[in-house]
Amino acid sequence: MRRTIRKGAVIAATVSAMLLAACSGGGSGEATSSAPEDPSSSSSSSASESETTEPAATGEAGGLIAVITPSNSNVFFKAEADAAVAAAEELGYEAQADSHDDDPNKQSELIDTAISNGAVAIILDNAGADVTVGAVQKAEDAGIPVFLIDREINETGIAKSQIVANNSQGAGLVGESFVAAMEGEGTYIELLGRETDTNAAVRSDAYHAVIDQYEGLEMVAQETANWDQQEAFTKVQTLLQANPDVKGIIAGNDTMALGAVAAVDAAGLTGQVTIAGFDGSPDAVQAIKDGKMLATGLQPAVQIAEMAVEQADLFIRTGETGQPEKQSIDCVLLDASNVDRYTTFALED
Repeated sequence: MRRTIRKGAVIAATVSAMLLAACSGGGSGEATSSAPEDPSSSSSSSASESETTEPAATGEAGGLIAVITPSNSNVFFKAEADAAVAAAEELGYEAQADSHDDDPNKQSELIDTAISNGAVAIILDNAGADVTVGAVQKAEDAGIPVFLIDREINETGIAKSQIVANNSQGAGLVGESFVAAMEGEGTYIELLGRETDTNAAVRSDAYHAVIDQYEGLEMVAQETANWDQQEAFTKVQTLLQANPDVKGIIAGNDTMALGAVAAVDAAGLTGQVTIAGFDGSPDAVQAIKDGKMLATGLQPAVQIAEMAVEQADLFIRTGETGQPEKQSIDCVLLDASNVDRYTTFALED
């Protein structure tokens, strides 16, 4: 995978965090984007962290960084895992990537293994906003800093960093594109992600903040497909039979959107149903090029993973990350106008 560590990315993250408004309340399980000057959000996180955690002694780069993500069968999670491992090795660490498969028990076991192996840091895309709190605390109690990527947890002051894509902002862009393509009218289906994932509700809420402004658009079905392509295919097949006049399908991620593409193809409706997704996966980009998908929201997965490793390295060497705990990185709308500039979970200038 092409390395894309950018000098100044950490500074950019701080500027982004300062400019972005909160996506939602963390206690609800939705992702948040907190500005440092807000005493109820990331600044209080930083204060809590400084009051409860002694800075680590200045050290040197080296040792094991454990990278734990959902299943690498999903290209998004594989991209972030590969990027984190490559970044860690470039900075002089050993790195090991494992998958918890969205199983909290397996996640806990992998964190136990990281502790037993003497890891110097853990990069984690977690298995649930609530169930992960105890696992992160366990690592912290063992003296191992945890840096969260992609998904937040419903607690602050435990993880050293929580770096996520601005899902609300990105989904808003997708929703606007979807409405424009639908010309503000017609029936549509929404495919929701896994209920325990903090991002599922955030994206859906952002979609509806845009779509619900148009009285001519009617949602005839809203189904959870758990981020899974086969499940999405099966559900959309059934839904299309019950709603043959559906004009659009909007999905919480590209994997489900691609399942919808396959179901629409099988029904002979390609070109008649507008389909949008979220993530910016290579397969979704190809579907856009082929005219089978309208758009997707590009999450900068590689950049976020690299930032987490860079901040882990800084914390190991200095005892500080130099950043607020919560950091939010803007997404980009990918459609026919810019897909030719796409690289793996990134957009070239």
